[in-house]
Amino acid sequence: MRDDPIVAEVRAIRDKIAAKFHNDIHAICEDARKRERTSGHKLVSPRRRHRAKKLLGVK
Repeated sequence: MRDDPIVAEVRAIRDKIAAKFHNDIHAICEDARKRERTSGHKLVSPRRRHRAKKLLGVK
């Protein structure tokens, strides 16, 4: 199978982030949450999406 340059780039970024936090998943997640809060982008809560499905009768 041919190497996909997009997959290679995503994996390189993942490895760089993991190395920055010494492969500590808790530190990686905390950093991600911090970047979410300071990004200025609107975030969607999974809880709200679940509630919407419930209101629509979707299982």
